[in-house]
Amino acid sequence: MVKADITAVSTINPAIATDVAPGKVRLYIEARTTALLVGTDIGETLSFLADVPLDARGKVPKLRKMPVLLLGDTVPGRPGELRLVAPDAMLPWTPELEARLRPILTELVNPGQPPVITGVRETMHVPGNLTGEGETQVFLSTTGGKPASLSILRRPGQPTTWGVSFSEIVDQSAKPPQPETLAWYRLACALPAELPARSLIGGSADDQQIAQEDYAQVVRELGACTRNRPHG
Repeated sequence: MVKADITAVSTINPAIATDVAPGKVRLYIEARTTALLVGTDIGETLSFLADVPLDARGKVPKLRKMPVLLLGDTVPGRPGELRLVAPDAMLPWTPELEARLRPILTELVNPGQPPVITGVRETMHVPGNLTGEGETQVFLSTTGGKPASLSILRRPGQPTTWGVSFSEIVDQSAKPPQPETLAWYRLACALPAELPARSLIGGSADDQQIAQEDYAQVVRELGACTRNRPHG
């Protein structure tokens, strides 16, 4: 992630940029780097393509001198050229946006980052020795088959608690992820709204009902993942 000030803007001929969404225009932009926030070193001057919304008059907005955050990668063999991760991955800079993005992007470049979750693989509820005691384990499918699981604990006279683990060991002391961390996004944006019936293995009908209730609590407490762009 780079913070930069725009120095020059040129419009790409619409006859060439045929895949631009309605209401947007593709621009060739030059900018001056003011800070490298996350990632490898990059040059002082940058150039890149970006799709930006037209203004209320249908004109190209005034962008020169505007501070922006750029999410992209350098182009091998082409110093100073940046390829954005998405056509609209040039964001108007604000201190608040930088503060929100920096920790998440720092996690993304960490080799130990939480894996991308693709669904629910298996679910089981194991009753305890006391009435109202038990544990529901939800094993998640991920890209690359990396481990990820939820553990929901019930104890008599206590609130039901849960946590997430990204290791082979199902950790009963695991905690829920903090909001707007990478682990939170991985869960909130990927878990299905309801527990898939096919994932339930073993146990009585009552056990499976408890598993569904426990999973519903996890989804409810995670909260909604609001996307600002189509998922792809």
